[in-house]
Amino acid sequence: MAEHLFRHHMSHTGARFTSAGIGALVGKPMDEMALKLLAEHGIDGADHRARQLSVSMLREADLVLTMEREHLKTLTGIAPEASGKTMLLDRWVSAADIPDPYRQSREAFEHVFGMIEQGMRKWMTYMQPVRNVVATAATRPQMGASAAHSW
Repeated sequence: MAEHLFRHHMSHTGARFTSAGIGALVGKPMDEMALKLLAEHGIDGADHRARQLSVSMLREADLVLTMEREHLKTLTGIAPEASGKTMLLDRWVSAADIPDPYRQSREAFEHVFGMIEQGMRKWMTYMQPVRNVVATAATRPQMGASAAHSW
C-alpha cells in the first residue's frame, strides 16, 4: 500500500517509488483488502506485483523505507552501504513498527493503512530532493510486496 500511497500523493515531484519484499511472493498481486482500501481512497493498485528486494535496488535508491526495525537489521546485513539511507516509515511519527496485516481483518488493514498514510505525510516534507524511494516489506509472505512495499 505504501508504494501506491506515495505515488498517488507525490506524483508531481517526479520521484520514483518502488516496493519489494525481503521474502516476497514474487509475481503475486496485492492482497484484495489492500486493493479495496486503496480504491476507496481513489488509488488503483491493480497493476502491483510482488518483487524480491535486491542489493542493486538498495544501492540505487536515494531512500529506503521499512515497516519494521527487524527489516532495518536485515537490510543492513544485505547491503551495509545502504544503512545511512534506510529508515523506518514511521520515523517522524512515533518510530513504531508498522505491522503486516496479511490475512487479518479489515480493521487491521485500516489501522495499517492509517499508519502508512500518517508516516507518508510526515516523510513528504523531507522528500522534495529525493528521486528514488524503495519501501520494504515483511520477511514473511505478505500482501504483495510491500513496502521495497507494496504496502
